[in-house]
Amino acid sequence: MNPSAPIPLRARCAEGLLARVRAVRAATERLAAPLSPEDCAAQSMPDASPVKWHLAHTSWFFETFVLEAARAGRPFDPAYRALFNSYYNAVGEPFARPQRGLLTRPDLETVRAYRAHVDGHLIALLERGIEAELADMVELGLQHEQQHQELILTDAKHLLAANPLRPAYRGDLVAPVAADAPPLRWQRHEAGIRSIGARPPGFHFDNEGPRHRVWLEGFELASRPATAREFLGFIADGGYRRPALWLAEGFDVARSLGWQAPAYWERRDSAWLAFTLAGLRPLDLDAPVCHLSYYEADAFARWSGARLPSEVEWEVAAADAPVVGNFVESDRLQPAAGDAGGAGPLQLFGDVWEWTSSAYGAYPGYRPPAGALGEYNGKFMCSQIVLRGGSCLTPADHVRASYRNFFPPAARWQMSGVRLARDSR
Repeated sequence: MNPSAPIPLRARCAEGLLARVRAVRAATERLAAPLSPEDCAAQSMPDASPVKWHLAHTSWFFETFVLEAARAGRPFDPAYRALFNSYYNAVGEPFARPQRGLLTRPDLETVRAYRAHVDGHLIALLERGIEAELADMVELGLQHEQQHQELILTDAKHLLAANPLRPAYRGDLVAPVAADAPPLRWQRHEAGIRSIGARPPGFHFDNEGPRHRVWLEGFELASRPATAREFLGFIADGGYRRPALWLAEGFDVARSLGWQAPAYWERRDSAWLAFTLAGLRPLDLDAPVCHLSYYEADAFARWSGARLPSEVEWEVAAADAPVVGNFVESDRLQPAAGDAGGAGPLQLFGDVWEWTSSAYGAYPGYRPPAGALGEYNGKFMCSQIVLRGGSCLTPADHVRASYRNFFPPAARWQMSGVRLARDSR
């Protein structure tokens, strides 16, 4: 966030910000609408959260950091100030994420009333006009909510996949049109000094800056993500049974958890199926392979005679690419084979988040924001790996070339895939 000198919001972009608040908040409601109250209350694993919690937490952000700061309206329930904080319960003690599924109360109807209460006060505040610093906080809250929109879908998918009935999130989702994946080509990037990081003045999260220079050796990047068909070659060649392909920790994790294929894949007789938000469907062999851990992506890259790109290499390749692709607005909600047209790298944005080889750490000169907001990035810079590019569940206006996503290396429930890289030849 980069606050400037306070200016009345009415003189800047009151209507634009108001429209954006309405659009983002409504999009969250639409994503939750196909789910039952029981769906919204359940938690299928410690790393996921109930959808009801996502709905409440995103409202908590605006109530805490915008409405309280502006002294606009009374709290819906003072207990929510701690209850829906990311880290504390109602008596101010640590409230671990795995316990969120225990919040049977407040019920879903009350949480939706909480959202309406916050929306009413937030819209009234914006209609009166606010200063630029608080407007920047509203934008941060919207970007934060868009992150949770994607989590609503990934967490719900994990929950529904755990149900023996394999229920669909939405039965009306149309399968992507069958298409052949374009041939994989290698695109060369010369060695030299490059600049990476967010470019002002547009919005960016604090972990995307500061912009700085790096030396980059020459490298080549695959023209598209790896496909399910290509990953099946890794499986058929015994990839999950060959420790030489794996990082030692990754092989131990794969064996202990019994991994034989990406998450949500099932083999029935000679056919491969994949659980999607539309239910169980035949595996789309030409779509980008999805739901890989970092360990699987790294092992596949080694089997392919390649490696994973660093996040610096990925950003340099994507710096001038248009942010277009298969995003949540496409309403496919699953990866699809890309268009063969265009000279640059294909499908850099959308479809699948792409694992890099880079540990998630601070850029040179990084300083976390003061106060509670500093917890949103600075405290997580440990034991995480960077992913880039967005997915088919990401809002299209939420990502950019400098965007840094991050997850633990064993995480598989996110829409994570792989793009190969290699040193210049």
